[in-house]
Order: sequence, then structure tokens, then C-alpha cells
Amino acid sequence: MKLAFSTLGVPGLPVPDVLALASAHGYHGVELRAHPEEPVHPGLSPAERAETAALFRSAGVEPLCLAGYARVAAPGDDSAVLAELRALLQLAHDLEAPFVRVFPGGRADREEADAIAARRLGTAAEDAAALGVRILLETHDSHRTGADVIRVLGPVGHRQVGALWDVMHTWLGGEQPAQTYAALAPHLGYVQVKDITSAEDTTPLPLGAGVLPLTECVDVLCRDGWDGWLCWEYEKRWYEQAAPLPGLLAAGRDHLVRLLGEAA
Repeated sequence: MKLAFSTLGVPGLPVPDVLALASAHGYHGVELRAHPEEPVHPGLSPAERAETAALFRSAGVEPLCLAGYARVAAPGDDSAVLAELRALLQLAHDLEAPFVRVFPGGRADREEADAIAARRLGTAAEDAAALGVRILLETHDSHRTGADVIRVLGPVGHRQVGALWDVMHTWLGGEQPAQTYAALAPHLGYVQVKDITSAEDTTPLPLGAGVLPLTECVDVLCRDGWDGWLCWEYEKRWYEQAAPLPGLLAAGRDHLVRLLGEAA
């Protein structure tokens, strides 16, 4: 498997510095938080996009995903959500990133939220196919388990729309790793790993220092021969008291490599 980390852990850090961290600590890729307060976002000019893509190529680091904030199950008109999603898809294409992350964000009843999300993702799938980018619906908020996400992906039925497994949210939703993987395996883009103290305290911790079932998740993936990405999403942006990520990256990579070796 390949290893990445999210820029959510180093908010606002310029791209060259992010790439230097990835190279220094043996990470193959970076998940880019696509937000106006970050260096990478849909407002970048064509020249800035080309420069950013060139920086990644030169560093030998892959731009894994544009982690956007489109909420595909949210109530309201489709046009604004689709416009946001299309902007993310174009940016991912320009940066040569294979994935775009979206959230569910449903606030209606379950069936209505599922239908809204499936309709929007089905529409955007054609744009994704034309640009060679895959949309990944994260296990998050209103659809935090694999069982929740598959209710949307099943009706969409398009190879350019898949799933992003956030191990914290499926755990908080009471789903075991084997259950999540069984639901999402045909659609799985990659897996976000992290660690926390408890369900009541989700302050990010170094990998292996908390309660999340990382060993079980890696075991499930390896038993089935899955060979995708593990991305460490360390949510420093939301927890100022959390230790800085750069000092944890080496130990985090070592922990993941050890888990992979034990599961092999």
C-alpha cells in the first residue's frame, strides 16, 4: 500500500514545504485540503495550477486527492452543489490528482438525503469521467458508516463515483472494520486513518496512541489483497491544542509500515 498524509494536519503550509515533509518522511502522496484558506483551492489561476502540478512531479510525490467540502446530500437546489463539485473536479484534473472528496451533509430524512446524493453524484459522474477523476463520498456526518454510504453508491452505479473510508466515523457509527470493508470494497478509493482518545474526545493523537481499530482495519484490507492508499488525516486545523504534525510524521509512517508488515 501507499502512504499519504492530509494537509489538514499542517494548515496553511505552502506546497513546497508540504512536499519537503512528505519526501523527508517517506510518504508517497498528500491529500490536499481544498479550501480558500489553504494554498490549493479552486480559485487558483491556470498558471498557479500548472506550477503546483510541476512541484508535485519534481518532488516525486503524488497529489492523492482534493478534499473538498461539497455536501452532496444537503437539501436545496442541485445547481450550486454541482457547480462546486465541477470546480473541484477541474482542479483535480489540472493538478493530476485522481480523486475528489465530498461529504454527505444530509439534513433531510434518510430516504430523501440518499436520493438527493445519488441524483447529484450520478449527474457529476459524467463530468468526472470526462476529466479522468473519481469522486469519493466520505463516511462522514449523516452517512458515517459503510452501510450508509452504500445506500447512495448502489443507485449511482457509476465507476467514477466511489467511497472514502474514514475509520473514525465508521467506528463512531458502531460499525466493525470487516462490516465496513464488506460494504465498500467494490467502491473503495482509499482509507483515512487517524487516532483519538475516545468517542467523547476526538482530539487527534499519534497513530497507535488511541482507541481506533487501526490494526483490525489494516488486517481486513490485507486479507483481501487490497492495495490502495492509507492516508493519515490528523485534524490539527480543528484542534489547536494537538501536537504539531511534522514531529509525528516519522513515527506515524513507522507505525503504519509495522501494521502492514504484521498483516502480511
